[in-house]
Amino acid sequence: MAPPPSTYMSSESWWGKEEQRGTPVVVKMDSPYLVEIDGPGMAADEKARGKNAKQFTWVLLLRAHRAVGCVAWLAAGFWALLGAVNRRVRRSRDADAEPDAEASGRGRAMLRFLRAFLVLSLAMLAFETVAYLKGWHFPQQLPERYLRQLPEHLQHLPEHLRHLPGHLRMPEKQEIEGWLHRAYVAWLAFRIDYIAWAIQKLSSFCIALFMVQSVDRIVLCLGCFWIKLRGIKPRADTSISMTTADVETGDSGDAGGYFPMVLIQMPMCNEKEVYETSISHVCQIDWPTERMLVQVLDDSDDEACQMLIKAEVTKWSQRGVNIIYRHRLSRTGYKAGNLKTAMSCDYVRDYEFVAIFDADFQPNPDFLKLTVPHFKGNPELGLVQARWSFVNKDENLLTRLQNINLCFHFEVEQQVNGVYLGFFGFNGTAGVWRVKALEDSGGWMERTTVEDMDIAVRAHLNGWKFIFLNDVKVLCELPESYQAYRKQQHRWHSGPMQLFRLCLPAVFKSKISMWKKANLVMLFFLLRKLILPFYSFTLFCVILPLTMFVPEAELPIWVICYVPVIMSVLNILPAPKSFPFVIPYLLFENTMSVTKFNAMVSGLFQLGSSYEWVVTKKAGRTSSESDILSLAEADARSSPPPPAKLVRGVSEGGLKEWGRLKEHEEWTKLQQEKKEQDVSSSPAPATPVKKSKAAKAPNRIFKKELALAFLLLTAATRSLLSAQGLHFYFLLFQGVTFLAVGLDLIGEQVS
Repeated sequence: MAPPPSTYMSSESWWGKEEQRGTPVVVKMDSPYLVEIDGPGMAADEKARGKNAKQFTWVLLLRAHRAVGCVAWLAAGFWALLGAVNRRVRRSRDADAEPDAEASGRGRAMLRFLRAFLVLSLAMLAFETVAYLKGWHFPQQLPERYLRQLPEHLQHLPEHLRHLPGHLRMPEKQEIEGWLHRAYVAWLAFRIDYIAWAIQKLSSFCIALFMVQSVDRIVLCLGCFWIKLRGIKPRADTSISMTTADVETGDSGDAGGYFPMVLIQMPMCNEKEVYETSISHVCQIDWPTERMLVQVLDDSDDEACQMLIKAEVTKWSQRGVNIIYRHRLSRTGYKAGNLKTAMSCDYVRDYEFVAIFDADFQPNPDFLKLTVPHFKGNPELGLVQARWSFVNKDENLLTRLQNINLCFHFEVEQQVNGVYLGFFGFNGTAGVWRVKALEDSGGWMERTTVEDMDIAVRAHLNGWKFIFLNDVKVLCELPESYQAYRKQQHRWHSGPMQLFRLCLPAVFKSKISMWKKANLVMLFFLLRKLILPFYSFTLFCVILPLTMFVPEAELPIWVICYVPVIMSVLNILPAPKSFPFVIPYLLFENTMSVTKFNAMVSGLFQLGSSYEWVVTKKAGRTSSESDILSLAEADARSSPPPPAKLVRGVSEGGLKEWGRLKEHEEWTKLQQEKKEQDVSSSPAPATPVKKSKAAKAPNRIFKKELALAFLLLTAATRSLLSAQGLHFYFLLFQGVTFLAVGLDLIGEQVS
């Protein structure tokens, strides 16, 4: 009788040689843990014993190989990460040691607090790890028999403190021996009696503030939706019917034309990267020449920058533009002092309106035609504010996240407040003021670093109304480095608290209605400027890590995950292309809460250098290469563009500069090719000369963000002991975000 066919292919059938000896082992690749062992002449029981032994051995070997490979991969990745962090830290400098508005006073106090918090959390983690390994844990529900064994002051625990996380056990009485056991039991008693209660009360207070702010955010979104649905927007008197030729000749004899006297102010300070483009755009605004005056208000202390700006002003003055250059010897009062000095000129009284543009703003030629007509027939209107648009919003992750915030600010907050309340905070630029409104409100004041919000609040208290134009956009630039963005946010969040302290008595003494006073105090200042950074930092950066070490005061899942995600989605609605960045946006906003909270406290209590103004660093990315190339080709063909048409971010000086750079690159390339030919034709190779590497700009590190990163990662490690899955992932990702920001890995660095 023929033997049954074998499950493997024998060597005899293939090579025609002798049959293979020994016990063949077949490992099925679809399931490597199943091993078939067979051989001729083997009994059934011998086959079974051999099969079990060989199968067990192969399973162990395969698992060991897989484990070793996984451990090696993790070790290599962790070692590479440590090496990268080490190299970056060695080449870095402390950003808090630089002269910015956050580097003294309150900033150092917060850093000391975070360091102490981190050391304490590490000690608690070590203590809890020892307790976990020894099994000294309480069950999820404390039974009465265990409560009777506790001291008398612990027997009357509240019901919510008897529910402890995890499947843990209560240590028996005979186990409680030794100083470590007694210390742990004492820590549990102290934690339940004092710490858990305090954390629970503080978290409940912050959750209430969080829900109030979330309701305010939802109401704003509903108001914006209603505006979009009904097509509500300010309507201007469109009686400007002058032709371009009339504007060029200055003929304003058309009875339907409305061309009042407009003063344009351009405050700037050491901003040589963007001055040329901004001045060129402002000088090409479509408005009668004799009815418009451009003031370039230069506060630069760099003599080279002063000469460049003055030369640019001279160039446009020779072209017939009514433009003057003003420079102050002392930068007293910063931007507010600059504007105040400019408004004190005698010729300003001849102008009815004043438009303000910062150094990086590029208005379109029709800006005044779209904004000034709103003042016609509306004597109560004091301000027309245009929306910002960003030329570098897709430059890096940092600019994308800023674009989300500012799109919500303009399209939702500013538009809703403008339509329903007639009041919002002036953004400091891209707006047109009625000169009479500025004079009635006391003019520009130097008492805070947010002079724009200051003048807006005082004008509102005097009864002036504001209009926001969401469809009129002015190009500008976002800060591309975290250092610049951090300084900007510090000024934006410390200034409102300074203003709140100063203007609170004036609010109650004003003659506006009570509901407007309540809106100004409760919503504009307290909720959106004070409560938002307070609960954001306290809830997600302090209370949440604490609850990992004090599990009796656990935060609900919906507070950590569901509500913040919903709020983040609402924030991204005005910028729908940014939906893929909803999670990075949520994590980054929590990261920025450190800077915002520190700035808020500094401004409220006048701590540190909260009155210092640091100019936001510009990268000069206000023109795209494709625009410059297209303009260069048009110039080469001697076909100039129409006089009233502008290419975004391009001026004549920028075009010439691009041409010089292009010629220099071609010359350098030719010299390099010639040098290579000379070297190849020489009989002996020249001795190589080591070129000194250009010194790299040192990286910046942010110690407060790094301290919070390690604190959150420590809390995430502690959450593993309590099997809190969602809390672990949130703390892990938030800690990694703090680490990336602390090492300055987000955004482009600007030297």
